[in-house]
Amino acid sequence: MHTTHDIRSIAEHFPSCGEFQGTVPWGKGHINDTYCAEFNRLGASVRFIFQRVNRNVFRNPVALMENVERVTAHLASKLNGHPDAGRRALRLVRTGSGCAWHVDDAGNHWRVYPFITAASTYDSVRTPEQAFQAAKAFGHFQKMLADLPSPRLHDTIPDFHHTPKRLAALENAIEADAVNRAHLCREEIQFAFARKSIVGRLLEAQLPERVTHNDTKLNNVMLDDVTGEGICVLDLDTVMPGVALYDFGDMVRTATSPAAEDERDLSKVTMRFPMFEALVRGYLGAAGDFLTPDEARWLAFSGKLITFETGLRFLTDFLAGDGYFKTHREFHNLDRCRTQFRLVESIELQEKAMRQLVEEIGRGRRGAFDSPRPVH
Repeated sequence: MHTTHDIRSIAEHFPSCGEFQGTVPWGKGHINDTYCAEFNRLGASVRFIFQRVNRNVFRNPVALMENVERVTAHLASKLNGHPDAGRRALRLVRTGSGCAWHVDDAGNHWRVYPFITAASTYDSVRTPEQAFQAAKAFGHFQKMLADLPSPRLHDTIPDFHHTPKRLAALENAIEADAVNRAHLCREEIQFAFARKSIVGRLLEAQLPERVTHNDTKLNNVMLDDVTGEGICVLDLDTVMPGVALYDFGDMVRTATSPAAEDERDLSKVTMRFPMFEALVRGYLGAAGDFLTPDEARWLAFSGKLITFETGLRFLTDFLAGDGYFKTHREFHNLDRCRTQFRLVESIELQEKAMRQLVEEIGRGRRGAFDSPRPVH
């Protein structure tokens, strides 16, 4: 359930927004509380996004906001002079004292972004072109941050994509069985441990450390309402050091299946190959010139691993009593887990063809990065 906050009182600390008019809850995020607030500024109606950082998930909100501040500033420097720079990257609104965030009396950390107009987010990918545009946007995002100056960004969630530790957390949750749910998910537990051999492969590959987004689902990219172009990457809370393939793998997880993340009819869950091809073309078209051959070689596998890891996380949270992800119905996290695991099975059936496609596109490079052909 979305907790109601007094946005009017928070807005008083961001005077440049204007005169507060009203607000509504915004978005479908699992973690933070988000509001769209309307203001009157010099007679014109303007909107801003207000977000409260979830301290139960992000235990060091100051470190998180320092990351966001550095990343948004660097993106702004890269876009300096671009005629549409204000829509191409998030920009933090400063408080009256010049800070990039506000801490309220309850200790909550708040940030404010200008509302990006004439662009929309989508919860599911409808066409290969949308997949292409999202992958291109995330690839460009990585590329712009490839030369972020020292120091290294904070790890806002340590070991976020450390899959062996995610499996270990599941083992602990099974042993504790804190809310007596282990008997409800024996098949899912068996599925998880049957794939124990894959959890360490990306870590063992010793790939370069990059600045990565770590939550690359489609609704974290805004697509222009007219052109369909991916113009702005959202939700920077998990931007931190990582492996580039974490981002690509999460795109495969979230963009290739037509089913919702919590779909209960598992017959709808499948890895659509045309969507995967669009992701490869879009991502490599934007990020391919700074990736190493070793990174490109693991693209197909990364989709399976990150999907599997996410399923582990949902299953662990279900066993522990749903303390991490927001839930809206009984057994919601178990439904999410089952969806991820079914997608893993679909990827496994097509993994060889996925690897072959990546190799073909890698060999073709120059002509391979056009928009995907229409699927009839």
